[in-house]
This record gives sequence, structure tokens and C-alpha cells, in this order.
Amino acid sequence: MKRFVAVAVASVLALAACGESSSPAVPGAAPSSGGADVLAKAPVAAAAEILPGSTMEKIKQRGELIVGGSLDAPLLSQQNPVTGEVEGFDAMMGKALAKYILGEPKVKIVNSASETREALLANGTVDVVFQTYTITEERAEQVAFAGPYYTSGLTIAVKKGTTGITKPEDLNGKKVLAGANTPAIPAIEQAAPDAEIITFGSDPECMQALKQDRGVAYVQDETLLIANAQKDPSIEIVTKPFTVDPYGIGLKHGDDQFKKFVNDWLVKIQQAGVWQDIWKGSIGTVVTGEAPAPPQIGSVPGS
Repeated sequence: MKRFVAVAVASVLALAACGESSSPAVPGAAPSSGGADVLAKAPVAAAAEILPGSTMEKIKQRGELIVGGSLDAPLLSQQNPVTGEVEGFDAMMGKALAKYILGEPKVKIVNSASETREALLANGTVDVVFQTYTITEERAEQVAFAGPYYTSGLTIAVKKGTTGITKPEDLNGKKVLAGANTPAIPAIEQAAPDAEIITFGSDPECMQALKQDRGVAYVQDETLLIANAQKDPSIEIVTKPFTVDPYGIGLKHGDDQFKKFVNDWLVKIQQAGVWQDIWKGSIGTVVTGEAPAPPQIGSVPGS
């Protein structure tokens, strides 16, 4: 019989904190020269698009875009310990949206976790969430999603040398690690109903647990696991993605005006090649080939 174990672990490092209250908001530092080149191409909204009384106007009057995101997600949104810059695909997308609204990429990142994103949007702590936020119909009952703006999928990582796991069904009867409140949990339950799922609040915590043999496998988004395996050769990925996970930009539920504005912006940065350049400078540094075609906006239930 499957047992579900929730594990609450306090992170030692602030950068790996899983909740907004555990880490202060971190201003987005000036991008590197490559990032600056990409953002120079990024469009700026016309004055007429910043409607009176809208969320866009409030952000412009404040002078910065507040983003719920991560500081510890390689290739996606990770704070550089040397420069303090928050780098990666999601981080750059946030900066590009800030430029569209403000004319400059001024961003403040509130370090959030999968358990806190809905609340941060609902209470207005953040304007948007860029955090590998998979669009689901269940989540769409609590938040609005612009996009999807990227598509990935779940795969499985193990400690190098582990045998007997080559497909999701092989997780039956084993201790399996997953992020709390993520699509990995129902995916594991469906593919391997006899697995024992152990959850943690952040990717670094799951990685640490895997290396400590607290679980034999870790189910996570392929993009994150590629970055983890590249950084830590003791970890290897043993399956191809077995789900399709469309990422959405989390917005406050019911703000249709802002959702249309953000979707219009997505179209513009795709047409301008900015989306593709952001991909090349982040995920594309470890995934070979040209940038993939962006997913069609509004193409999945919940978007």
C-alpha cells in the first residue's frame, strides 16, 4: 500500500528557503552583458496599453515588478553568489515583462515555494509568479494563468549506479522524492501507485535527500534535473519525460485585464525573437539545438 509522507525541513541556507517568509525580497540585479543585449531588444508597452486603474498602472506607479520566484533553481531562476544577479529563463522573463511595463527591467523577487504561490498572488504580495508553474485546471480555480510560455515534463533522477529504475512503473514499492504541491505527486501516484512519496519544499532539499538515500529516486521537471545532473555528477537522469507540463505565468485570479496584457506581451516577445534569445542564454546552454517553438497561448485547460 502506498504511504504518503510529508516532510517539513528548515533550510539552512536562505537562498534555498522554500517560503517567502524565510527569505527577504531580493532585488533583481543588473543583468550580465548578454542579458542586457537581450533586454535591449525587448519591447515596451505603448502608453495607451497601461490602462487607468489597472494592475499595469499600479506596477508602473510603484516603479518595480514584484515577482514570486526562486533563488535556487539552476537555469531558471538562481541567484549568482558572486554578482548577486538572479539568472535563468524565468528570471529573464520577469525582467522582460518589467521592461514592457516600466520601460526598464526593475524586478523584486520574493522567494516563494510551491505551497505559497497561490496565497502570495491572492493577497497581492506579488504581481506575477514565474516559477515552473505548471498550468492545471485545479490550480486555475485559485489563480489565473497567462501562457503557457514554456513546455517541459517530469523525469526521474537517481544516484549514479542505481539499478532497476528505467521507467516510471519501476518506482512501485520504492521511496520516491518529490516537491510538495507539485504535479510530480499525482504523476507518481498514477504511474506507480505503490510508491512511498516523500515530499520536500524545494529542489535543493529533494536533491540533498536523494544523496542521503532518504529516497531512491527523485521525480522532477526535466529542466531542473538536467541542471542538477550537470552540476553534480553523482546524479543521473534515467528516463525521458513521461508527462507534458505547460508552464504558466501565475496572476491574481479574476484579473482578466492583466491576463490579456501579459498574453499580448508574450506574443510580442516571441515575434521579436526575445523569447528565443532568453531560452538560448539559459536552458539552451545545456540543451543542444535551436530554441523550440513556444507553446500556443491558451492551448491547455486552465490557461
